[in-house]
Amino acid sequence: MFGSKIKLHRAAWLDVIFDQKNKSYGAYALRRESDANTSKSLLYAGTFFLLLFLSPRIISLIKGPTPVEVTTNPVEVVVAPPPAVNPETPPPPANEPPAARQDQVKFLPPVVLPDPMVRDVEPPQIKELQNADPGQKTIAGSPDAEIVIVETAGEGPKKDATAVVDDTQVYDIAILEVAPVFPGGMDKFYKYLNSAIKYPLMAAEQNIQGKVFVSFVVEKNGALTDIKVLRSLGSGTDEEAVRVLKASPNWIPGVQNGKQVRVKYNIPISFSLAN
Repeated sequence: MFGSKIKLHRAAWLDVIFDQKNKSYGAYALRRESDANTSKSLLYAGTFFLLLFLSPRIISLIKGPTPVEVTTNPVEVVVAPPPAVNPETPPPPANEPPAARQDQVKFLPPVVLPDPMVRDVEPPQIKELQNADPGQKTIAGSPDAEIVIVETAGEGPKKDATAVVDDTQVYDIAILEVAPVFPGGMDKFYKYLNSAIKYPLMAAEQNIQGKVFVSFVVEKNGALTDIKVLRSLGSGTDEEAVRVLKASPNWIPGVQNGKQVRVKYNIPISFSLAN
């Protein structure tokens, strides 16, 4: 009759239901405190299950990391016994000097010694030295013995101290004492280029103008070698620049430390059409 939205646990309804009844304990007290008891129960139950879920993690943090036992497999190293020594093996023979063809008589040079160490030793007679060689000890010679000639180590081939080392290094023009130059100066060189260059037909038809940057080496005799195009202009101008440099007269070579040396040179060659 009142619908489903009536809450029997509300304080107003409880007072109506339990009007003129004992409210100190019993059903009235239970209904009045049911919301608080339910909330407390949920809180306690949630806390319990949370602790139960996190207990392994908490225990592991308290105990610390579990030590990992590393097992190693010991390797037994077997050392082979040393080879047995054959007692019957004779020692190697001592290197003895070859037998002398002529007798040798002990004859030592005189040495000054203290009196207690002086021994009376008769020197060999002149007759004994006529048919024998003086030496450290007396040895009987054999006429049939082989003659052994001991060669001393030589000094090897001698180097000629006056030999001149050929310097093939290519020097930078910036560090030279005397730079290489075209006979008559660089103005003469550019005049030579102007007179020797033949403008390529393809470049002239396409109105190609500009500079070809080339490098070359001025040799010790003044010849130009190792000619290379560093920056190309194209349309036959590169080939014409190389051709003119190959046909150039010899330069005056560069000098370093009083000697003629090889020098690398970089120049631009201009190609321009007359208006």
